[in-house]
Amino acid sequence: MEQLKKNEAFGGPEGPVVLVVMDGVGIGKNPESDYVKIANTPNLDWLRENAIYTEVKAHGTAVGLPDDSDMGNSEVGHNAIGCGRVFAQGAALVGDAIRSGSMFEDTVWKELVANVNEKDSSLHFIGLFSDGNVHSNLNHLEAMLKRAKAEGVKKARVHALIDGRDVPPTSALEYVDRFEAFLSEINADGTVDYCVASGGGRMNITMDRYNADWSMVERGWNAHVKAEGRTFKTMREAVETFRTEKPGILDQDLPAFVIERDGAPVGPIVDGDSVIFFNFRGDRSLEITKAFEADELTEFNRGPKPDVKYAGMMQYDGDLGVPEKFLVAPPAIDRTMSQFLSNAGVKQFAISETQKYGHVTYFFNGNNSGKFETETWKEIPSDVCPFENAPRMKADEITEAVVAAIKSGEYKFIRLNYPNGDMVGHTGVCSAVKIAVEAVDEGVGKIMEALKEVNGIMVCSADHGNSDDMCELNKAGELKRDENGKCLPKTAHSLNPVPAIVFDPSGVAKARKADVADPGIANLAATCITLLGFVPPADYTPSLVDVG
Repeated sequence: MEQLKKNEAFGGPEGPVVLVVMDGVGIGKNPESDYVKIANTPNLDWLRENAIYTEVKAHGTAVGLPDDSDMGNSEVGHNAIGCGRVFAQGAALVGDAIRSGSMFEDTVWKELVANVNEKDSSLHFIGLFSDGNVHSNLNHLEAMLKRAKAEGVKKARVHALIDGRDVPPTSALEYVDRFEAFLSEINADGTVDYCVASGGGRMNITMDRYNADWSMVERGWNAHVKAEGRTFKTMREAVETFRTEKPGILDQDLPAFVIERDGAPVGPIVDGDSVIFFNFRGDRSLEITKAFEADELTEFNRGPKPDVKYAGMMQYDGDLGVPEKFLVAPPAIDRTMSQFLSNAGVKQFAISETQKYGHVTYFFNGNNSGKFETETWKEIPSDVCPFENAPRMKADEITEAVVAAIKSGEYKFIRLNYPNGDMVGHTGVCSAVKIAVEAVDEGVGKIMEALKEVNGIMVCSADHGNSDDMCELNKAGELKRDENGKCLPKTAHSLNPVPAIVFDPSGVAKARKADVADPGIANLAATCITLLGFVPPADYTPSLVDVG
């Protein structure tokens, strides 16, 4: 691997360069729904007027997604920030593999299909039930079911994780109706029996991440595998019943359910079956994968592990080799900023709380769970409660640790993630979002003060928007309102740009805005490398600033 060259014009600041990722803090278009703007943010306001300030893209093709109508997300955002280039990401890779047919020619697909055909058993699909294109896409599921039928699979069962997070918060029945129509058509000739077997909201079952709440995985396991749970005749009946019983419940929070037919569950997962977890994004796929693959599991009482053929849509952790079998190879991300800096002997500190710890470490390092030699990682345990109930999350603890790291003089590059704007933004509770954004602003202000003391530099940006776009829009681009005139909450990420700020209180870098065409968050890596006094790799997207 080539080495970073020192910049002859500027050798770096006396203190560290600190990269602040304000997760979910974008630049809104509608003042009434932009809770970044509505919040009291004196530090961000000052930076916008007095520091080097740029707006950069954090969605669509700027982060490797198929189309600019695709919202960004924390996984691809941190990949782009950390590796300084744009790689084709999960949605695009899976879509291409399905369109070309390469997925179905691969040995893993063939093995799973052959298994159920030989044993006359069931092919199960577990995954996020929407077309949000962040973790999964319903189009991919339908394409696989069509192919399964063409290859002689007689019985398929779907375990639906209801979204309401990457898509409108109460849109579940749109997907239920669409999929029921699809199932009616595929089952029409009587040669196959394909149906939904279980499900529940994505923030209630199965899709936990970073070992934050394994009880979610346990609830999912009980529904999907053991077929234990409240029973309904159809998925629509389940959704409508839960909504009646708890008015205002969001799709992501719906309880687990099991579908029964003639008084018996239609689809427990048993010995001899094949299982595909059809999410392509890794963070919320690792724990359920461990439940299927690990010989011993201490996180919950799994019971006997069924003897099944299991595969993920993609490999979720290349460093750990998880899962063992996968349908589509992930992007091969190499030569990350962390690796370059480690090779140059630059001591690095990475920190967040549990909810985004993997993003500022694993995803930032190109989907690599191993530390580079000069790195130190710190995780602050997240609260296990609804985020609207504790919207400051662990911003104060993160800030305290970062300020200590700045003043220690031990590290030249520090990176952190404040999850508040994203995790609280997903709740749709605007009063809590305002508090969340204000907590981040306070943290940024304390980091600024610490950097003044040691002559360091801050680069402040975001991985995507969310809190900047908290209300649903109609097709005309107007805010949707209920019968009382109140805006309908939006819980998904936004398509808005995000800020990219360079704050150099000592002026030592003599930094000035560079002329960069169509900048995106991938440009942040070269920006940090430049401010550290090095010349960025030639194939990195260029720095947002010139120095010296």
